[in-house]
Amino acid sequence: MEIKPIDVKNLREKTGAGMGDCKKALIEAEGNIEQAVKILKEKGLAAAAKRSTRATKEGKIFTKIQGNKAVILELNCETDFVSRNEKFIELGDKLAGEIIATGATTVTEGLSTLVTEAIGIIKENMTLARFKVLDIADNEYVTAYVHGVGNIGVLVKFKGDSKALFDNEAVKTFAFDCALHVAAFAPVALSPDKISADYIKEQTEIFQAQMDQDEKVASKPDNVKAGILKGKLNKHFAEICFLDQAFVKDDKKKVSQVLAETAKAAGGKLEIAEFVYFKLGENA
Repeated sequence: MEIKPIDVKNLREKTGAGMGDCKKALIEAEGNIEQAVKILKEKGLAAAAKRSTRATKEGKIFTKIQGNKAVILELNCETDFVSRNEKFIELGDKLAGEIIATGATTVTEGLSTLVTEAIGIIKENMTLARFKVLDIADNEYVTAYVHGVGNIGVLVKFKGDSKALFDNEAVKTFAFDCALHVAAFAPVALSPDKISADYIKEQTEIFQAQMDQDEKVASKPDNVKAGILKGKLNKHFAEICFLDQAFVKDDKKKVSQVLAETAKAAGGKLEIAEFVYFKLGENA
């Protein structure tokens, strides 16, 4: 079958694999890009992590924490020039405030109207691509971080045994550092038990295919191969799970270790409840 150059280019951008490998994978997958991604992973030619490394849309990520709610949103536009426009930035902030004020969970008529009015002024098409709201209880705390010009945005929610815990400056500093960590390392899940069954199934199949292609491993007894597979999965989960990753400010310790040390020093109990990671142009 004919493989279009644009499909090869898109596959390369999704996986980082070579153009030739991408074309071969697409031929084997009969043009199905998702199947081609899996084939490249099985052959060890693509990154195993689920997140894309390239963002293609213009725009900006916005965050806002107000009262007992925090919001993160992605606002897209046609050009990088407009993403730096003062009116565009005002729109992003206004949308965030409206989402919190109205309790919106999907794009409402009011939100759409704000975007439409801004299009009339800026003269460029814009879209509220997605947003997520976190509720903040009395014993919870949310920190936000937007990286660079707004291509990455993060919210991290913490839960403590008292509201006073979050008045501690060391706790606040650790919370902000955690937001920096998520922006830098883009974890897929908070911990292994939060990883979806579909992701585990896909990754198991990928590692199994890699092992089957390795003559030294393929010849080993089944119980040994099962142990190798389990080890590969555990190592992978440690790389993609927030709590198990090496902390951004001290790579000799896991995030979970620094979390425990910070809580102990502050004299309370502290946990990371959830996080949200948005990258511009990337569908979560």
